[in-house]
Amino acid sequence: MNSLKIKSKSVPLVPLGIALAAFVLAAALLVHLGKRSFGVGWFIIEAVCCLAGAMVVTWLGWCIHRLLESVTSIASQLEEDGKPTGFDNTNMASELADAVAERIQHYQKNQQALEEQIKDLQLQIQLSQRQRQNTEAIIYSIRDAVLVVDEYDRLLMANEAAGRLFSFDFSNVHLKPLASLVKEDKKQFVDYLAKCRNSRARAKRHEIEFIENDRMHAFECIVSCIYDKREQVCGTVAVLHDVTREKEISQMKNDFVSHVSHELKTPLASITAYAEMLAEGEAQDEKTRKEFYSVIQSQAQRLNRLIEDILNTARIESGLIKINKEPVSLTILIEEQLQMIKNYAEEKNIQVTGQKPIVYDQVCVDRDMLAQVIINLLSNAVKYTPSGGSVTIRTEVDDNVNVAIVKVTDTGVGIPPEDIEHVFDKFYRVDTNKKQAKGTGLGLNLVKQIIEKVHGGKVFVQSEVGRGSTFSFELPLVAERTVTAAG
Repeated sequence: MNSLKIKSKSVPLVPLGIALAAFVLAAALLVHLGKRSFGVGWFIIEAVCCLAGAMVVTWLGWCIHRLLESVTSIASQLEEDGKPTGFDNTNMASELADAVAERIQHYQKNQQALEEQIKDLQLQIQLSQRQRQNTEAIIYSIRDAVLVVDEYDRLLMANEAAGRLFSFDFSNVHLKPLASLVKEDKKQFVDYLAKCRNSRARAKRHEIEFIENDRMHAFECIVSCIYDKREQVCGTVAVLHDVTREKEISQMKNDFVSHVSHELKTPLASITAYAEMLAEGEAQDEKTRKEFYSVIQSQAQRLNRLIEDILNTARIESGLIKINKEPVSLTILIEEQLQMIKNYAEEKNIQVTGQKPIVYDQVCVDRDMLAQVIINLLSNAVKYTPSGGSVTIRTEVDDNVNVAIVKVTDTGVGIPPEDIEHVFDKFYRVDTNKKQAKGTGLGLNLVKQIIEKVHGGKVFVQSEVGRGSTFSFELPLVAERTVTAAG
């Protein structure tokens, strides 16, 4: 490309600047002559300032002059040649278009890549949200108390069970400090959680106890730390499982085994002892031998009843027991069981009485099983009645609802109000009455199972401490026409 030749015309700016400076200097001199009071010093200052101003104006003029020369030269070159030599507008436009198209394609590729990344991120976000929703649904559906906290012990998530346990609104606790939500009597859990986080435990199990409704509850607490990609602890998960009932059942089973063992040992010891005496010939006469035989027989019967109670309870619960229902008169059945229990009552000096027969009191039951119910209630009443007391059994018929009711009333030690709702539970025994008599806690539970589960009846209990108790049950009466048809 040919270089442009610069042409310029001289502009007399320097003389113009000198003339302007002389004019300014002359003006300053006239001002000074008009104001003599300012002195020679002021005149010198004015002159220097005017001279400096003139020089500045001259320099600016020279710069403008050079600029005008360049512009004038370029304009003249274009006027003479039309355009600079070697300057091709068509090639330049083509190259510029190619460059622009290439850049546009580059930007389009980047845009497509970014769009694909955005789609991937949106998909990952949707998957993360779905996983979070699934996780929350699982946590909220768990019956155990579940809490998730971050590395600063701020609550991230909790389910309804945790809210009930620690008395807070589980739906409005996000990022709130756990220590501010837990009451003072349960701060030990917060301390244990912090201890597990500091120890970086993968999974730690600990039993912790809280007082709920004036009752001690035991919880199995499992705490696990959450780790990020750098293997740093970023949170903690705690699951609290209520093991109160399990511990109670375990304790009841232990007590049951202990009681059963004792109950089994007592008759077995008697049977063994009297059998050995018979074998050694210590019973010299027939009367003594009959006494020994009687003791062995009664103890064997006692042992048999205990084993039957255990087996029958298991059979009823599993649904494997055989049931043979037939119409039975309650009065007759009760009279038969009274004869069996009177010997035991006489040993304790307790009077047992029945009642006069009722005209119609037939029920459709398994005779042997109902006999066991009556025996259990009568023996239980005699067992917890002090010497000199009394036990009464009577039958009532309610024609309005077509049921027969049997009531066994004693003058025994009674049952505390807090224990009444549990007396029919398996293995349950009233603590205050354990010294009064020994047992396995199966008798009343078997009564409830036979009456309610097998025969569709109901059992009741009323009691007052020191005054005695009344255990009763009701069964549907057999319709008279059914009895007649059967006959």
